[in-house]
Amino acid sequence: MIGLFIGLTTLDFVYLTSSIPQPNQKLVAIDSMTASGGPATNAAVAFQLLGNQARLVSAIGQHPMTPMIRHDLINLELYDLSPQALESPPISSILVTEGTGDRAVISINAQRSQIKQLPDGMDLSEVLKNVDIVLVDGHQMAVSATIAAQAKAQGIPVVMDGGSWKPGFEAVLPFVDYAICSANFVPPNNGQTVFEFLTTFGIPFAAITNGPRPILYYDRGQLGAIEVPRIQAVDTLGAGDIFHGAFCHFILQNTFQEALSNAAIIAAKSCQSFGTRSSFG
Repeated sequence: MIGLFIGLTTLDFVYLTSSIPQPNQKLVAIDSMTASGGPATNAAVAFQLLGNQARLVSAIGQHPMTPMIRHDLINLELYDLSPQALESPPISSILVTEGTGDRAVISINAQRSQIKQLPDGMDLSEVLKNVDIVLVDGHQMAVSATIAAQAKAQGIPVVMDGGSWKPGFEAVLPFVDYAICSANFVPPNNGQTVFEFLTTFGIPFAAITNGPRPILYYDRGQLGAIEVPRIQAVDTLGAGDIFHGAFCHFILQNTFQEALSNAAIIAAKSCQSFGTRSSFG
């Protein structure tokens, strides 16, 4: 199966610490790792590690630090939205607290690198060739809307990562088949519930994840909840992104509710070890 993932790529510097440092305090990390990150990127990696082929459409560029990203994503098909850009890629500094798995993140997202259209030489028909599913994370909204519209026209299912509301989502929502949101997704809904808001765009399937709490879902008019595995978290970094990548894998072979349940198992497993890749072996 081939999945197309559109959105943010960051370079993450992640540290496992005993606590969050206080002002003027220095801490020695227990462990550390450097990897590419970002919602669409982490989802693409998870999808690939589950035995599929992932394509990533994102802004990478030619900064001296971008070879680290390219090397980390060497097994993915990369489509660079800013191949000539010399600016630094978005960089994240992340602290993961040992014992709780909580993470603290300082980052710059794609706000400085919004791409309005596909670059010269990037053929949309080639990008979508043989694709089975598309995911957009909202960090490259104009490009996401263009690709999602074409995917919809070709009958390719579109998944939305609704980690938080982002201006411009209105342009993408009419083409979405599966809206997978977090509890932090708060649209300008004029008093509507999230599900009511999403259904005004004709979205037949939606879900709201909320950490260890049950997943709430809307399935073509039916409301329900799915319990998630109970675990002792070591590192929650990227768990939502991994959930989305796993969902893209399972929804191609399962019902909506089965895909949510199976994705929750993969995401829970990812929280039981340090880093966003180690749980896949």
